[in-house]
Amino acid sequence: MSVIDPHLPALRALDWDDTSQVQLTTAGLLADLAQDRAALRAAVEAIRGDAHLQGLCEHYDILDKLVLHDDRESGFRLRLHLFGPDHYDRPHNHRWTYSARLLTGSYTHTLYGTEEGFNESIDVRKLHAKMVRTEKAGDSYTLHHTMVHAAVAEPDTVSLIARGPAVKDRFLVTDRATGQVWWQYGAAQESPEQAAAKRMTLDQFDECLRTLHKLHLL
Repeated sequence: MSVIDPHLPALRALDWDDTSQVQLTTAGLLADLAQDRAALRAAVEAIRGDAHLQGLCEHYDILDKLVLHDDRESGFRLRLHLFGPDHYDRPHNHRWTYSARLLTGSYTHTLYGTEEGFNESIDVRKLHAKMVRTEKAGDSYTLHHTMVHAAVAEPDTVSLIARGPAVKDRFLVTDRATGQVWWQYGAAQESPEQAAAKRMTLDQFDECLRTLHKLHLL
């Protein structure tokens, strides 16, 4: 039995719009994986033998996402995020509510408020922070999908993410340095070229494994 399995009934029954309940319900699973490195290693290594999970893993310029579990019954997913050395300030919202727990490293976490008025005409340079905090190893939090936030991570920062079902087709990403604003879409709305561009290769997956071993997470 996977360490994830005992948590699935509660996760499948969860109202992901209730952030207090999301925090309470996801805390046990994230703590179990954070504290049981053998279970985390087994979950990561199982990706290689699962074509579906491999196809969900993504590589970006600032972030790698490993999908440890995809619960197609409920829309819940469990992911491991590895932040790159050039991670920078991109205020954005999300298509789903999620909980996070940092395993290593830290990031400056800025919250800008809700997504009301956050659209393609936004002047990102005029966004005002409502809260700025430092998330570090061992910290956890839950963020509702309507919140606009940004995380600027230190190198070798790794976090566990428990995300709920998608409730939007797209989310908005902005770049404070350039002023650019763009929509990103879920897989159902992506072209084959867009999907292929972010799909993680086996070489990139192996590089993630080397990083996780270097950080003594596996």
